[in-house]
Amino acid sequence: MTIPISDVQTLRRQTASLLLYQSVLENDVGKAFLNLLQALLEPHSAESNDRAVLCLCAYGHWFNLMASSNITWQAYLISKVLEADNPFSRQVQQAECGALPEALLAAARQDLRSLQALYSCHWQMSHWVQRAAELPDAPIAWDLPRPSTAVLDTNLSAKFAASDDWATLLEPLAAHYRQVGTGIFAAFRAFRWQSELVGIAYPDPIQLQNLTGYEWQKAALTKNTEALLAGAPALHVLLYGSRGTGKSSLVKSLLGEYGDRGLRLIEVTKTDLQDLPTIADRLRTVPQKFILFVDDLSFEEDEDAFKALKVVLEGNLTARPQNVVVYATSNRRHLIREFFGDRPAPRDADEIHAWDTIQEKLSFSDRFGLTLTFEPADQTTYLDIVRHLAQQSAIALAPEELDQRALQWATRHNGRSGRTARQFIDFLQAELRP
Repeated sequence: MTIPISDVQTLRRQTASLLLYQSVLENDVGKAFLNLLQALLEPHSAESNDRAVLCLCAYGHWFNLMASSNITWQAYLISKVLEADNPFSRQVQQAECGALPEALLAAARQDLRSLQALYSCHWQMSHWVQRAAELPDAPIAWDLPRPSTAVLDTNLSAKFAASDDWATLLEPLAAHYRQVGTGIFAAFRAFRWQSELVGIAYPDPIQLQNLTGYEWQKAALTKNTEALLAGAPALHVLLYGSRGTGKSSLVKSLLGEYGDRGLRLIEVTKTDLQDLPTIADRLRTVPQKFILFVDDLSFEEDEDAFKALKVVLEGNLTARPQNVVVYATSNRRHLIREFFGDRPAPRDADEIHAWDTIQEKLSFSDRFGLTLTFEPADQTTYLDIVRHLAQQSAIALAPEELDQRALQWATRHNGRSGRTARQFIDFLQAELRP
């Protein structure tokens, strides 16, 4: 039995006709699907095994990629539609569908119908390969027993799966883009800057409600973050204080608390601070809200990296993006190191206005609109943190024994801090494991 060449050709034309959603097929899985269609369309040669081997290899590659990603063809297509970064998905984040050009809406509807045809051909592919290779049985079709977690919006994906016409889902799809974003900002919530934005697939899962101690600092930071999410003026924040007091954990916990509301966290290392203006300009027109997270911030003598940070904190001729704030942690109140030799003295070749330089250094941290101080944990705070973590971890120790061992641990290790408490609880979990 021959394969239905006309059906395969129709699918190939539909992939070629995409006007906006070409990116759906630019991933490895999509490219493997296109290669499989091309293999099925190869003319039957005198050496009958040529097309058979070509089809089997192409099908095996497509199968392998889906199995490696643990995603079905249908789930892959829907997830890529939900993430797509194209003129429609970008413009609809700024305006309602009715305000967009009709040609743009018509193109989106056409593409959705074409992609739905690709969505429906999954089971046919196996039988087409069977016919092309003249096999007694069809190759195994890749499937999963439950919907893949790769689909970002389960309610909308269910609507796509049940719909007879994907073009009718344009409005809910537009609402999804406005809520979640597109492209890399839809696929990830946490990023690091490495000359470009790189998504972090497994961000630190720490939760805000699991952090105890330093309550007023937590309240101030969450209030400022909620102002950012509401589109109100939000302040840049410096969290400074003793090591191990939970400054970084508090910032990272905001992602779990507010990620569903459009918050994104971008980690920028000190060595990449010169790229901060570039990062901020890229984020300016994106609807999501961004925290640029700079951990363990300080500057050495005559270091110029702080100038780039100063531009983002205070702005220059370019207006400051209203959807971007900097949250920096440091163990130093004054971020630029000052030496006694910096103090002005009547020596030859010294800077005449040396005090101006000193004041610039000492006042740099004042450019953060909000400074949160984290003092070393006293015994009461330290034990409160230990008890809180022990309760979360279901540590079955008498309160008196828990406190005594926690104090001994702090004496023998790194002193009283939230970090020390976390390390102590991790040790107990391992020790008490049955």
